[in-house]
Amino acid sequence: MTPSPEPPIDVRGLRKSFGNRIVVEDFALRVERGQIFGFLGPNGSGKTTTIRMLCGLLTPDAGEGTCLGFNLRTQAARIKREVGYMTQRFSLYEDLSIEENLDFVARVYAMRDRRQAVAAALQRLGLSERRGQLAGALSGGWKQRLALAACLLHNPQLLLLDEPTAGVDPKARRDFWDQIHALASEGLTVLVSTHYMDEAERCHRLAYLAYGHLLALGTAHEIVQAAHLTTWAVSGALNGLAARLRERPGVASVVTFGATLHVSGTDAAALERAIEPERARAELRWSRIDASLEDVFVQLMDEATDNYA
Repeated sequence: MTPSPEPPIDVRGLRKSFGNRIVVEDFALRVERGQIFGFLGPNGSGKTTTIRMLCGLLTPDAGEGTCLGFNLRTQAARIKREVGYMTQRFSLYEDLSIEENLDFVARVYAMRDRRQAVAAALQRLGLSERRGQLAGALSGGWKQRLALAACLLHNPQLLLLDEPTAGVDPKARRDFWDQIHALASEGLTVLVSTHYMDEAERCHRLAYLAYGHLLALGTAHEIVQAAHLTTWAVSGALNGLAARLRERPGVASVVTFGATLHVSGTDAAALERAIEPERARAELRWSRIDASLEDVFVQLMDEATDNYA
């Protein structure tokens, strides 16, 4: 397709409920062409529902906007054909080979020169030598490559990736992200949901969703700065320390990082008063540190209100 001059994603006021439960409420997002946009939030936060609204699989109860220039409500069929959507679970046929799966997808899209398109996809994702291997016999990392190849087969202008690296090894995750950055450098726009903070930090911009509400939006640096979070790291004899600190005014979150606790608060003075009795203990070592993206997201999650009903 010819790239639309409009932003690939431009939506506002999106709302979706199932029964009495509001899953997404008043969601707005604008993603520019060529961006890798990270979509974060806990399980049940509404990420998958939002992605399905964006790609035309679900109709919003309220709100409006466009995806690749097409209206979410009236042109959902056009959107489905022009985006690449990679679901959380491997959704290709495990009893077909890699090549047969890609050929099937090419037929679904009624692609011209599908043999050449399949050959190009195999080559690009490093699948040529495994083209005859059954999809069901692939490891998680190779299934991920196959799924990405299928998403790219029809040359979409937008990729929607729903936790694409869940359950794969670190090397496969790194290789996947190298490929995503290469695609973005060619002008492809990517919206990717993830639970991994190292992946979030590789995105150009981020959105954090919790219980259906957008809580943070911006670059990783902007989100950390906007949180105004003060964080201390403490190591040593930590038995019972986390529980004690969580009960004190001024402590927003206490998170374990290996043999260290990160203790955070939005009021620096109140936080210092809270930790002062513990800083006098010789068996503990305290140091002031910069808040990390994970510290911020834990704090946001602790403050969010569960929408389950």
